[in-house]
Amino acid sequence: MKLSYKWLKKYVDITQSPEQLERLLTDCGLEVEGYEKVQSIKGGLEGIVIGEVLTCEKHPNADKLSKTMVDIGDGNPTPIVCGAPNVAAGQKVLVATIGSVLYDGDESFKIKKSKIRGEVSEGMICAEDELGLGTSHDGIMILDNQAKIGTQAKEYFNIEDDYVFEIGLTPNRSDATSHIGSARDLVAVFNHFNQNKNAKLKLPSVEAFKVENTDLDINIEVEDEKACPRYSGLSLTNLKVEESPEWLKNHLTAIGLKPINNLVDITNFVMWETGQPLHAFDANEVIGDKVIVKMLPKDTKFVTLDDIERKLSDRDLMICNTKEPMCIGGVFGGAKSGVTNKTTSIFLESACFDPKTIRITSKYHNLKTDASFRFERGTDPNITIYALKRAALLMKEIAGGIISSNIKDFYPNVVDPVEIEVKYAHVDRLIGKVIDREQIKNILQDLDINVLTYNEEGLKVSVPTFKVEVTREADIIEEILRIYGYNNIEFDDQVHSALSYSKKPNPEVYQNRISDYLSANGFAEAMNNSLTKSSYYIKDENFNEDKLVKMLNPLSSDLDVLRQSLLFGNLENLIYNINRKESNVKIYEFGKTYFLENKEAANIRKKYNEERHLSVLVSGLEDPENWNSTIDKVDFFYLKSFVHQLLIKLQFNTEDIKAKRTDKSFFKEGLTYSNRNKEIVEFGELSSTLLKDFGIKQQVFYADFHWENIMKLSDQHDVTMQEISKFPIVRRDLALVVDQKVSFDHIQDLAMKTEKNILKSVGLFDVYEGDKLEEGKKSYSINFSLQDKNKTLKDKQIDKLMNKLISVYERELGALIRR
Repeated sequence: MKLSYKWLKKYVDITQSPEQLERLLTDCGLEVEGYEKVQSIKGGLEGIVIGEVLTCEKHPNADKLSKTMVDIGDGNPTPIVCGAPNVAAGQKVLVATIGSVLYDGDESFKIKKSKIRGEVSEGMICAEDELGLGTSHDGIMILDNQAKIGTQAKEYFNIEDDYVFEIGLTPNRSDATSHIGSARDLVAVFNHFNQNKNAKLKLPSVEAFKVENTDLDINIEVEDEKACPRYSGLSLTNLKVEESPEWLKNHLTAIGLKPINNLVDITNFVMWETGQPLHAFDANEVIGDKVIVKMLPKDTKFVTLDDIERKLSDRDLMICNTKEPMCIGGVFGGAKSGVTNKTTSIFLESACFDPKTIRITSKYHNLKTDASFRFERGTDPNITIYALKRAALLMKEIAGGIISSNIKDFYPNVVDPVEIEVKYAHVDRLIGKVIDREQIKNILQDLDINVLTYNEEGLKVSVPTFKVEVTREADIIEEILRIYGYNNIEFDDQVHSALSYSKKPNPEVYQNRISDYLSANGFAEAMNNSLTKSSYYIKDENFNEDKLVKMLNPLSSDLDVLRQSLLFGNLENLIYNINRKESNVKIYEFGKTYFLENKEAANIRKKYNEERHLSVLVSGLEDPENWNSTIDKVDFFYLKSFVHQLLIKLQFNTEDIKAKRTDKSFFKEGLTYSNRNKEIVEFGELSSTLLKDFGIKQQVFYADFHWENIMKLSDQHDVTMQEISKFPIVRRDLALVVDQKVSFDHIQDLAMKTEKNILKSVGLFDVYEGDKLEEGKKSYSINFSLQDKNKTLKDKQIDKLMNKLISVYERELGALIRR
């Protein structure tokens, strides 16, 4: 949220510089994330002065240029070449002197002394669009003859400088979503640090408000009191829609708002002034002279201000006339009912909407507006009338409007200030310091929190309704501390807390890291019941029936044992999704498995054993079908890539991992990875026999991580860093014909044992089995990456190593080298 320095000064006297105010705002809970200088005209017309054209004659070398001499008040006439058709002697003009910078949007150029077609030019006579003073480029801008030569243009046009603070507003500070709300905090801060305590909040008066006639009487009806606890409005006629005055445009542009027209700008101004969003409806579009606040049926079509047709949900609160919707309440206006240049009368809305309702609508339509920002946090139900009057008076002043109806106000359940009792003992305990009791009372009163009664033990306060989030004693104490200053609470040198040792590695940190990674890659987390059916394990040779932990009084045969694996729960998840036409499934689950280790043991810890596992299951397509992407099914290598990425995130070096074929029969084919003789993961394609039991007809790939082994081994891996070698890597390829039983892992191990210094990695890029080879043979295409950290490898050294590898493969594997 943005706050204007000059705007704040309308409501509280500020003598501090912007730099000093930045610190005070941050210290009282309005954290300033940054601030910048802004000007009503970019560049602030720096270096632009008023001059008089003394002479003007045709350029000797150009038909469309003029050679002029201009008096800019420094005693020396300035030669300027000008291309404007309307330049003439005797004119008062605006001159950009040498060194000044002119802006065209985000681009800029600096005025320099130059020669134009052979004639010296020491400046530029400017048109209004070149200075940002207008849009015309028909010729130079000619000023009134009374303009004084040498006057700075920024003084002549009263160009304003301002500073804008970017506030990181927390959700609980709905009372500070306006300049008045922020100024109220500053009043309390100023009085806290100033012994005179003379800072006062200056609210704009609305005493001049009066109804002039009732010629445009528009009634209101609210059907949903919960979603709209208060709805106020009035009508204005005789309005003239035009450009806003400079002061109003300057206020809005300073905080990044684009001026639209005087009526819309006034509603925005009042919202940023008071924190109360307003909306102006063209009265001619209020069919039936009635405003109805209600929810409409789902999928009702509605065109919003951005000319997008949206389908409403049945939870969107709509502002309607007797025939059709006009506005999404508290979020966005409609294209048809908004103010246009033809508008002459309006119905002005000032309402209080339920934060939850607005939040749901805003997220449903992905619409984030200044109004929804405030309504989502909660607005003051007792400010609607004040904001209406303030806006109506401005419309009278700026747009010539006439107030043509009484204020219509739906407010069935009046919201009263909350009364809270505050104990000084609790204040002292939570703050950690004893604050003077009179100072506490003064701080609360400066924040417009009324002190009803007080004594030696505490006080009773009445919290104004604009402080929506202040409902408890702790909230009052926070208000006190904000103004007193967190930095004013001294720290004790003593440590008053117990130091505890945290076991490393921290399993929760690792689990969160893995969960974040999988979720970010499209996986959904499953959470299954630890109770399952014993039939899964009794008929499966991979599990020991004697180790089942059985329930003494099971609710059913489907929940009679504790699980020994996460596999079956994941398969239940899969078939559940398939039966609901969702065949593309990627899930993971962290969970425990349970085993009966020694039924005779008296110690329960020795009797039972728990193991923590991570399961990953994929089936179907890698990504949802899309017209601009290929349709790829998940396969073994898709799952393997995730297994490797997870192990890397768990700080394993994949080169240290040993792989072997899994011996679990529920895998059609798969691998078991181990490190330091401990199994860390088993993964592969599940067998069709197992899938048939669940009625699953598509391929399924599954991985089971032994989490406790992983945690034990992760503690033994140190993260090390080394300098990147400046010498190049050399690649050599080799094709081997070997027996089908020879695995790539065996080939890789032989290579790494043969050369440990310059051989960095071994990769497999092709496997061939076919009728061109002998029966029982297959061909591997292998690449070797070689690098010496200290020098560039030479061909002789490389050839020597490759010949050595060939000899090893021929001797150990009986390999035939394909040349």
